[in-house]
Amino acid sequence: MVIRNATILTGTGQEIAGGSILFRDGRIVAVGASVDAPSDAIVVDGTGKFVTPGIIDPHSHIGVYAAPGTEAESDGNELPVNPNTAYVWAEHSIWPQDPQIPLAIEGGVTTMQVLPGSGNLIGGRSAVVKLVPVRSVQEMKFPGAPYGLKMACGENPKRVYGNRGGPATRMGNMAGYRSAFISAENYRRRWDEWLKNPTGDPPARNLRDETLAEVLRGHILPQIHCYRADEMMQMLDLAKEFGFKIRAFHHAVEAYKIADKLAAAGAGADVWADWWGFKEEAMDGILENAALLYQAGAKISMHSDDANGIQRLNQEAAKAMYAGRRIGIDIPRAQAIKWITANPAWSLGLDSILGTLEPGKMADVGLWRGGPVSVYTRGLQVYNDGWLAYDRNDPAKQPITDFDVGQVVR
Repeated sequence: MVIRNATILTGTGQEIAGGSILFRDGRIVAVGASVDAPSDAIVVDGTGKFVTPGIIDPHSHIGVYAAPGTEAESDGNELPVNPNTAYVWAEHSIWPQDPQIPLAIEGGVTTMQVLPGSGNLIGGRSAVVKLVPVRSVQEMKFPGAPYGLKMACGENPKRVYGNRGGPATRMGNMAGYRSAFISAENYRRRWDEWLKNPTGDPPARNLRDETLAEVLRGHILPQIHCYRADEMMQMLDLAKEFGFKIRAFHHAVEAYKIADKLAAAGAGADVWADWWGFKEEAMDGILENAALLYQAGAKISMHSDDANGIQRLNQEAAKAMYAGRRIGIDIPRAQAIKWITANPAWSLGLDSILGTLEPGKMADVGLWRGGPVSVYTRGLQVYNDGWLAYDRNDPAKQPITDFDVGQVVR
């Protein structure tokens, strides 16, 4: 497949006018102003159109909180069992027939991280999935993607457990995290010693400590729901105490207050463009949050946390970009595209294979009717691993579920 004569935003910060992209067998072969394609390649005319990497949402609950949003389909939080449910895995709740998935595909999304909810201090393992119509979550899981660990600060755990024995305070939250990692560190040492010298019976397995031990080993990436700047700083201290690295703070409404600290710590910020004020800890948001983080050199990504927002992540990037421009921060659109492609790929630990249009990487590609950082644009085609997953002009390539009865003309 070759798309010719389009404006290509590669996700590396580069913009190529009148460029072409060639992909074959699910991988990108060549990108540039001029590309040699085999004579039997399928050719798509990109004149007047734009090409981007497939959009990546680093924070979604699609599948675990499936439409139509009934209690029966609310499988994202193991409440009110224990503040630490590190033993649960989001993939065991994902429903691949969730009608929200085709809508996300239409919005240009090819990959998302599905997280447990934020009611627990430690909510469990995330799942990184490709957005393709399949029958099981095993067919959606991104090959070789590291797991994430969902953790949550602040009001949510206090609200859920305050009348159930705690934690009822932020100091109780911190004590809960530290106790959990102390237990996990002891578990990790026992297992590491046995693996070095496997004599006798192995230690008993504990699914909760097993997940946290993998965090301590650096194999699972902590993804932390956190709004307030002071709590993000507390969590950085927690990570330093136990020797692990926080991959990203999610929501991070007050991240602009500590942008330099996040940049120095190498912790990402997965944020909204303009969503705050819905509870006390989310009151101090500003439109320029993402732009100020960018200016400080922090790694920022736009995320949805919402089944509607995931359909419009390109517009989230646009709003954040223009908010920065209004205060004098020069943010080219080629940079803003990184906030929904290359940076979230890094947040998920997949930047070596995903998120940019470079030879050898997965052929996750979006073709847009107009500039993608515009409210007026529309996705025309979406390729996932080089496979045409969506085509606005072809009803046969507009994925639906069994639950769209009466909504689709065949």
